[in-house]
Amino acid sequence: MLDSLLKSTQVSVLEKALGAASLRHKVISNNIANVNTPKFKKSEVSFEDQLELAMSAGKPAIARTHARHLPIKSTGITNVEPTIHTITTTSFRSDGSNVDIDSEMAGLAKNSIYYDAVAQQINKYFAGIKSAISGGRS
Repeated sequence: MLDSLLKSTQVSVLEKALGAASLRHKVISNNIANVNTPKFKKSEVSFEDQLELAMSAGKPAIARTHARHLPIKSTGITNVEPTIHTITTTSFRSDGSNVDIDSEMAGLAKNSIYYDAVAQQINKYFAGIKSAISGGRS
């Protein structure tokens, strides 16, 4: 029972989202650190688009209501992983670099807000479990 609460799809997706936000922070930090490196090409992290595709694909029309029913195919949401892509097709500066410091700083701020929001969702999930265990008492 406890294992099903701690390893639910919701927790798995939120954990992966936190990992993706952490990876994105590292990638953006690397881009910022190399803003003055000639011919440096920035990288980006892709996660949310892949998650959205996995969530929209393969939604079953029926629900499994009994343990002896045939299992329904999993949507594969927990198999979604963040990936890093290097952007080589653009060049903003005369030295061949494609890092725009303003864009990277905005992306860093956006990613920080995203990370905080996901962390709050995980916190709410476990607070709900804690409340259920304690019978609604603090």
